[in-house]
Amino acid sequence: MAIDNGDFVRVNFTGKIKDTDDVFDTTYDEVAQEAGIFDENKTYKAIPIVVGGNHLLPAIEEAIIGLNEGDKKTIEVDSENAFGPRDPSLIQLVPMREFKKQNMTPFPGMKIQSEGATGKILTVNGGRVRVDFNHELAGRDLVYDVEVTEIIDDDEEKIKSMIELHYSNPNVDIDKTEIDIADGVANIKLDEMSKFDQQSYMDITFARFRIAKDIWDNIDEITKVNFVDEFEKKEEAEDDEEEAEE
Repeated sequence: MAIDNGDFVRVNFTGKIKDTDDVFDTTYDEVAQEAGIFDENKTYKAIPIVVGGNHLLPAIEEAIIGLNEGDKKTIEVDSENAFGPRDPSLIQLVPMREFKKQNMTPFPGMKIQSEGATGKILTVNGGRVRVDFNHELAGRDLVYDVEVTEIIDDDEEKIKSMIELHYSNPNVDIDKTEIDIADGVANIKLDEMSKFDQQSYMDITFARFRIAKDIWDNIDEITKVNFVDEFEKKEEAEDDEEEAEE
């Protein structure tokens, strides 16, 4: 079955800068290690997406329409359709005193956060620091090698794939997630470990909203999503009760 918009699929990919062939992102651990970008906190495996859901660059999602499970494709994405052109106005001079207020010692290559944006320090000259707030791939043409590893047909598996995509908690076992679909409603009971999540309430709520939206936008039979949180009183074991009576 050929892929179409709204399909749930799993893909592996490697992204490279076209003019240098440098790898900047990949789902393969061996490729990441060879490229010197391996992150021990990242899980390297095929990722689930909804085609047309803007989970990858739109140009990539459009290019895999018509492919079949197991197909591979090399996709070129020009800078305009990747991370946009470089904007000179996003290169700013920041007074050194602003860094001293934060007890920071700036140096070229250092990344900083400011008002929700990530900047990379280009130069440090006397009392001024030059910071580039452009995306690090802005202005670059890219090449992606993509492989479709699976087309997901089962509705429960589709829901689990979106939990896997949006709810990044390595301690949660997706196979222990319980899903019940009836009368247009999907009830989701996550693995017990989700109750011990250290993320903020806002982050968890946002992740659940993204999961729900991808479900009701792309599974026709479902119009409502409930996340079920149960806290059950644990009864003492019979042996413990007998010991207490003695």
